[in-house]
Amino acid sequence: MKLIHVAAAVMNQTPLDWRHNAANVRRAIQAAREQGVGVLCLPELCLTGYGCEDAFHATNTHQRAWNALQDLLPETRGMVVSFGLPVFHQNGLFNCAALVVDGKLIGLVAKRFLAGDGIHYEPRWFKAWPAGVRDDFTAPDGTTIPIGDIHFDIGGVQIGFEICEDAWVANRPGATLALHGIDLILNPSASHFAFGKLEVRKRFVLEGSRAFGVSYVYANLLGNESGRAIYDGGALIASGGKLIAAGPRFSFADFKITSAEIDVDATRMNQARTASFKPDLGGDNKLRVIKPFRWPKVKAKQKTKPLVPASTWETSPKLKEEEFLRAEALALFDYLRKSHSQGFVVSLSGGADSAAVSCLVSLSLEMALAELGADALRTKLAYVQKLPQKIKPQSLTRALLTTAYQATANSGEVTRSAARAIADAIGATHLELDVEEIHHGYLRAIESSLSRKLNWKRDDLALQNIQARVRSPGIWLLANLNNALLLSTSNRSEAAVGYATMDGDTSGGLSPIAGIDKAFLRLWLRWLETKGPAGFHSIPALAAVNQQAPTAELRPADRHQTDEDDLMPYDVLDAIERAAIRDKNSPVEVVELMRGQFPNFSPQQLGIWVERFFKLWCRNQWKRERYAPSFHLDDENLDPKTWCRFPILSGGFEVELAELKSLISKMK
Repeated sequence: MKLIHVAAAVMNQTPLDWRHNAANVRRAIQAAREQGVGVLCLPELCLTGYGCEDAFHATNTHQRAWNALQDLLPETRGMVVSFGLPVFHQNGLFNCAALVVDGKLIGLVAKRFLAGDGIHYEPRWFKAWPAGVRDDFTAPDGTTIPIGDIHFDIGGVQIGFEICEDAWVANRPGATLALHGIDLILNPSASHFAFGKLEVRKRFVLEGSRAFGVSYVYANLLGNESGRAIYDGGALIASGGKLIAAGPRFSFADFKITSAEIDVDATRMNQARTASFKPDLGGDNKLRVIKPFRWPKVKAKQKTKPLVPASTWETSPKLKEEEFLRAEALALFDYLRKSHSQGFVVSLSGGADSAAVSCLVSLSLEMALAELGADALRTKLAYVQKLPQKIKPQSLTRALLTTAYQATANSGEVTRSAARAIADAIGATHLELDVEEIHHGYLRAIESSLSRKLNWKRDDLALQNIQARVRSPGIWLLANLNNALLLSTSNRSEAAVGYATMDGDTSGGLSPIAGIDKAFLRLWLRWLETKGPAGFHSIPALAAVNQQAPTAELRPADRHQTDEDDLMPYDVLDAIERAAIRDKNSPVEVVELMRGQFPNFSPQQLGIWVERFFKLWCRNQWKRERYAPSFHLDDENLDPKTWCRFPILSGGFEVELAELKSLISKMK
């Protein structure tokens, strides 16, 4: 029996924040040492931060990363630690894992498969390293270090790497590593959160450990690293096809260490017993780097306890609701502190979207306080000038969240009361503003200039939009006065069809729910009203919001305006969006799909809605280009800067929609 204590770190880093990143790495190594860890895997590009984008091509970036690595070498005495950093070699930039043994850098493993889809753009900055190639890297001090597709013999233990995307491809490097008798695969990752993605990670970790006959250590980033992507942490350790350790997700801590003991002899014998395993017996292996190392002794545990979920909420039947809340909560808290904002401001209309954003802010602060405690939270938000003396959930929300209901003549008492009830329930500082006189001032000025009265029959859209826009200056003023972050309240369904007023309800520096559809958001609000997150509480005051039909409340009350009358039922809209935009189906194909999903509607009605969607989608790309940054939550994002590219000017599916009309006319 040869036991080794291995660990993975999940870390909340910030791109180009050299002091913070290095200090965080240092503290993580120290924490692992205190736990008796022999091998520690740190996340991908942990020294620079993953989201440096075009700053990766600045000489300063990779030089400072190299200097940070050199400064941290002494911290690894008696340990094996992998660091993530960019390395400039032969006029190419490579995404590397640096393996350090007992204070000495012994090799740089370069990533072979670069993530270039979805929100990832690695091929813009890095070069993919070819399989089976080893080279010598000349360090700034003139020493040479092995670099490339290499693996290691550390004191008789064979260690190899799969760096993030390497494990997601069909011909993953682990298969070749297994032929070389690798005992332990380290996977330093920067894997962003998306609904359901954890199960995919578990599968490749477990299957890698089983198929390759190894132990497998998976590390990840944590938190809102650079603005849009959310990293959920969730370290994993598996051996021989069994998950032996899983770390928590969505932690507010700077880092978390997940560790376990692995038996190298056991995985070796599993390989020996596997009939299909055929070791590479080609003699001298030029890809192997050998380093003597005396492994610290590890005492065998008396009994292995069964692995339980790191958090009880992860077994909830409402897992998507829980994940959405916890991802948003962590992202909002990190955005607040990393932007050095003094708080948040929300234009609380009494409707679903603004209520959801306000509740997310409140629960973000409450969850951070629950995990960190008052003292650690005060340290993280030390720059905030108005932290309460006694930090409690409601006092914290009151200090950091200001909401405002902005009424015009078309606003009703139902939404005013709902906004007040929500603000009271979560403890926000709430204001009620009457902007009707400002609204009428604009109308009078334009009517005087045009020498005619504006009316709803002729000027419907313009009269709606001006009401939304007159709310923008006041809410921006509040945000500026508070040095706070103004949150836009538009959702993804609105973004798809442009059902939002630019410079009105889209005003803000961050759009936290622009990545989630309205149908799910309404379900989530009902869940939050009646049940709420595990370990916390529901918000019954949301009943005042959930009982309403969603409305922009921009037309006179006698017109009974609702969002779904203006557009279509939200569940239909969201289904059309997925079929048309995510799955790239034509209008005719979308109608056929909708007929199967919504048999209660006639083909003619579905045809009207599909045509409406495609026309509105094409007309409103310019709006999506102008939305404030949003959080990435799933693989259906419409953000043109990170996920879904579409031309601002296009043919508008004119031919395809003509085909659709012809088809619909023949349907019964």
